[in-house]
Amino acid sequence: MDRLRVLGWLVVIGLVVGGSAATPTPPATPPTPIGLTGQLLVATDDIGDPRFHHAVIYMVHHDATGAMGLVVNKPLGDVPFASLLERLGRSGEGAAGTLRVHYGGPVPSAAGFLLHSGDWAGRESHAVQGNVMLTTDPEIFEAIARGAGPRRWLFMLGYAGWAPGQLEAEIDRGAWITVAADEGLIFDDGAAVKWERAVSRRKINL
Repeated sequence: MDRLRVLGWLVVIGLVVGGSAATPTPPATPPTPIGLTGQLLVATDDIGDPRFHHAVIYMVHHDATGAMGLVVNKPLGDVPFASLLERLGRSGEGAAGTLRVHYGGPVPSAAGFLLHSGDWAGRESHAVQGNVMLTTDPEIFEAIARGAGPRRWLFMLGYAGWAPGQLEAEIDRGAWITVAADEGLIFDDGAAVKWERAVSRRKINL
């Protein structure tokens, strides 16, 4: 699928859930996982930024060049798969269910992000860490709608990004804590309790 089509499907989804598409875009291929890559970043009550109130963020990149993550506990709304595929110029016949769209973070992007389990991979799929992959190619929507996609997944619009040293400074001042990620905390439907679950895990580790 060419770049214009990729941009088009994001605009369609953004309009349905009340969002919009914009640049800049993050790197297409996440760098080699180091630092906090593959961990969960959990906002504390000292965050001081309403956009991240009780946010749980899965980190897809963190090194000396900066950091990028996707919020996993703030759903925006649902879009029928059949309607979405038709708007993408594909047949919606037989497509069941809906696509739940999540707020991925305050930085707008000309690409949507789909975190998913590693039992499916497409042309634009990249391993983050362990069994978690990141895909930006809209072909995954058709695979999911036809029952041939990954076992677990989350779709996000936007992302959270930090300049070099910025995230480290925020952690030092107590705005964030970090906990180990697993499929339950990333993919479970209970978004309303993910923050409490993550915070409790940190308390247990202490």
